[in-house]
Amino acid sequence: PVRDVSADSLMVTHPFHPWSGRRVRVCRSVRRGGGLVFVCTAGDGMTVTLPQAWTDRVPAPGGSRLAADGLGALSALVNALMSRCGEPGGGGPS
Repeated sequence: PVRDVSADSLMVTHPFHPWSGRRVRVCRSVRRGGGLVFVCTAGDGMTVTLPQAWTDRVPAPGGSRLAADGLGALSALVNALMSRCGEPGGGGPS
């Protein structure tokens, strides 16, 4: 079953965090040190700042993979560089 999860809440997923497994309310998100952190409250007055990696808001894997066009361009570059070195097994420049 699909649960309706509000965009203003998240699940703490870091196994060693005291709030692990707990759904908390997001007060705001902030870019810090090149990453995203969430300032959250659990409703009991306690506030915590959580790195994105410690939550269920981690980006899906594969977001930074090369597209087919990029791989094709990389292949052409490798082939061009290899041809400058001579035939495979030829040793190339000494």
